[in-house]
Amino acid sequence: MSITVLRALPATTIQDLGRPGLLHLGVPRSGAADRPAALRANRLVGNSDGAAVIEATLGSVTLRFEQDASFALTGAPSPARLDAGPAASGLTHAARAGQVLRLGMPSTGLRTYIAVAGGIAVEPVLGSRSTDTLLGIGPPPLRAGDALMIGAARGDAAAAASAHDLPAGRSVLEVVIGPREDQLTAAALATLLSERFTATPQADRVGIRLAGPPLAWRDPGAHLPSEPVAPGSIQIPPDGQPIVLLVDHPSVGGYPVVAVLTDAALAFAAQLRPGRSVRFGAAG
Repeated sequence: MSITVLRALPATTIQDLGRPGLLHLGVPRSGAADRPAALRANRLVGNSDGAAVIEATLGSVTLRFEQDASFALTGAPSPARLDAGPAASGLTHAARAGQVLRLGMPSTGLRTYIAVAGGIAVEPVLGSRSTDTLLGIGPPPLRAGDALMIGAARGDAAAAASAHDLPAGRSVLEVVIGPREDQLTAAALATLLSERFTATPQADRVGIRLAGPPLAWRDPGAHLPSEPVAPGSIQIPPDGQPIVLLVDHPSVGGYPVVAVLTDAALAFAAQLRPGRSVRFGAAG
C-alpha cells in the first residue's frame, strides 16, 4: 500500500477525466465534477491530465502516507494539515512515509481535490478510474481502512496554482439557451435569465435541485419523450424548479432542457453549497 485512508465521508471518491463517448450505451462521462480543479492538482505534482485524484466533498478526509510522496490540493479550500504543519491549497507539498494529512470542512465551495505524484492506481473500468455514483461503475467510494496504491511519478511538476482557486464572489452561471426553451412561457424564460435561484440540499454528483420563482411550461399537461441529456443541462420539471445535471447524470431525461451550462459554469456549479444563490446569464 502507498496511502491508507483513516477517515472519509461517504461522498469521497476517486476521479479522473471520466468516460467520454459512451453515452449512447447509457454510460455518462462522470469524472471530476470540477474538472479544472482536478487538472490543476495533477499539473502541480507533474501528473498527466488524466491521472486519478481523490475528490473530497466537504473535506473531512484523513490519509496516512505509507511512502514518501508529493501531493497538491485544489478546489474548495479545505483547512489542511500534514502532521502538525499547514498544507496550503494550490502548492506542491512533500510528505514523508508515516505522515498524516487531515482535511477539514472548506470555508467555501464543496469539492477539494487531492492529487499525488504518480496518480491513484486503481483498476480502470471502461477506460476510466472514476467512480460513477449513479451506475455504480468504477471503484467504490473511499472509507476508513482502504489502501490505495500510487503510480510512478513523472517529476515535472508545474508552478504554483492561483491562490484564488474558486472564483471569488461569482454568482452568474453562463448558459447556452435551448434546445427546448420553447416549452417554457416567454415570461418563464425571462425569469430564468433574470431572477436568482438557490442551491438546495438535494444535491450530489448527479445533479442539483434549485429553488426560486417557478418556471411555467407553455402546456402544463404536455408529455415529452425522453431524449439524451448532457452535463450542465438545466431541466425544468412540472413544479417549475430547475434541476442542473452534473457529471453523473442519467443518459436520457423526460423534462425539457431549456439551457445548458458552459464548461466553466459547470465547474463552478459543482462547487455550489446549499444556500448559495446564483443567476443564469446567456453566454456571448
